[in-house]
Amino acid sequence: MNSRLREIPYNYTSFSDGEIVSRLIGQEAWRILEDLREQRVTGRSARMLFEVLGDLWVVERNPYIQDDLARDKHRREALWNALDHRLNDISARAEGNALVLRLLDNTREAVRTFTRQFDEDLQLRKKSEKRLLKITARDNVDFSAYARIAHITDASDWRVEIPFVVLYPADESEVQRMVAACRELGLAIIPRGGGTGYTGGAIPLRRHTAVINTEKLEQTSAIEMITPTGLNSAVPSMVAGAGVVTKVVADAADAAGLVFAVDPTSMDASTIGGNIAMNAGGKKRYSGVQPWII
Repeated sequence: MNSRLREIPYNYTSFSDGEIVSRLIGQEAWRILEDLREQRVTGRSARMLFEVLGDLWVVERNPYIQDDLARDKHRREALWNALDHRLNDISARAEGNALVLRLLDNTREAVRTFTRQFDEDLQLRKKSEKRLLKITARDNVDFSAYARIAHITDASDWRVEIPFVVLYPADESEVQRMVAACRELGLAIIPRGGGTGYTGGAIPLRRHTAVINTEKLEQTSAIEMITPTGLNSAVPSMVAGAGVVTKVVADAADAAGLVFAVDPTSMDASTIGGNIAMNAGGKKRYSGVQPWII
C-alpha cells in the first residue's frame, strides 16, 4: 500500500495517512492496516476507522475547533460519543478477526488518551493563565487560535506542534519571570523574533510549548563609544532590545556615518535577538567587520 495515500477525512496537511496513523495509534497499527487490506476483509471498517482518526486529526491540528469545543461542553461530549459509536460499529463487524480487534484496541486507547489530554489541557490553560497574569498584562498572554497558528512555524514552513500559548513580555524583567513561570508549569520555551529564519529555530516540537515573542522589546540607545571586554580600543556601540528590527539598527549606524556589518535578506523584518541567536549575517555581510551589540 502506498504510504502517501490519503483516505483520512480532513487530511489537508503535509502528513500522509501513514504518518497520521503512526502518530495517533502507532506504527504497528499501520502495518496491521496493510495486512488487513491484503486479506480484503476490512473495507467498511477501515473507512469508519479513518473517520475516527480524521476527527481526532482535525481537532488536533485546528486550534479554532479546539476553542469551539472548549467553550461548549455539550458539543465536546457529542463528538466523544460519536467516536465511541463508530468504534462500536467496527467491533460489531470484526467477526473475531484478531488483527481488527488489536487495531480497535489501539484506537480506543488513542481516543481515551486524546479526550483525557483535551480536558487536562483545559485545566492547564486555566492554571497557566492565572499564573502568567500575575506577571504581565492580559494582552501579553495569548491563548487564541490566531496567535497559536501564527506561531506554529517560521520562514521554513516546517510545522510540527501548535504552541500552547504565546507570550509578549513588555520588558526584560517580564522575560525572566515568564521563563520561571513556564518552568513551574512544565511548559517548554521557545524565544521568537521576526520569525524569518529558515532553520526551524522558532518551531515548537512539543504540545505544551510557550512561545515568547520578543517584538515588544524594542528599546534602543544612542550610539556611543564603548570599549568591549577583550579589546583595547573603543568602538561605536548601541544598546538594542531583542525585538528591535535589524534595519532600525542599520539605519541608526548609517545616520551616524557608520556601517552595521550584517545584511540579511530579511533586514526589514528580522530582529537583533534573532540575528544573534542564529548567527545570521546575510550573504552580503561585510567580512572582517564586527558589529558590537549590547
